[in-house]
Amino acid sequence: MLRVEDLHAAYGESHVLFGVDLHVAAGEVVTLLGRNGMGKTTTISSIFGLVKQRGGRVVIDDVDLTGAAPHKVAEAGLGLVPEGRQIFPTLSVTENLLATARRPGKGGSKWTLETVFGLFPKLKDRRRNMGNQLSGGEQQMLAIGRALMTNPKLVVLDEATEGLAPLIRQDIWACLRRLKDEGEAILVIDKNVDALTRFADRHVVLERGKVVWQGTTGEFLATPDIKERFLHV
Repeated sequence: MLRVEDLHAAYGESHVLFGVDLHVAAGEVVTLLGRNGMGKTTTISSIFGLVKQRGGRVVIDDVDLTGAAPHKVAEAGLGLVPEGRQIFPTLSVTENLLATARRPGKGGSKWTLETVFGLFPKLKDRRRNMGNQLSGGEQQMLAIGRALMTNPKLVVLDEATEGLAPLIRQDIWACLRRLKDEGEAILVIDKNVDALTRFADRHVVLERGKVVWQGTTGEFLATPDIKERFLHV
């Protein structure tokens, strides 16, 4: 589904990614873990062509999209839920969702307004409200719904539950578990490691722009010093 090989990236002259390798298979949930500032968001941004790649390869469904423009990456089947949500504040919920609507490609999911509203009933109740009239949790639901409306092969979430109340976080985790049960491939960043290990298949840990560990959830739980060395502040 997604294969990232020896990825390098920089902001100007500042080199921030040093040979990142990761992959996500169809129907798999993979996490990208690490302390703040270790390169997680930069990795996502580089995959989507939002940060210039300085080396390596990004391959989606065996198509080499290294250096491709963001819209080409989206067309290839990656749907992004960005950090900070970045919904359209002056569009209604329905308009936000329709703005990114795309027919499913081969192997993609089949998301419509009705299925997104089925996943997030709160959005249906608020469908005529503007984006800036929603709570933080509702905005995150809308950001996820907007990504799903692109009918992606892989959903990528950068800080899935950051800044959300505990009850809303539970709703988001329930949503992601449901997506996994329905066969959706997911790459997710979040600080709530305990929640991630309840449904993710594999984990990739970054430290200063390098992959320092990766393995299955079973291997992660059997190696408790990983959290102490690379995740705790």
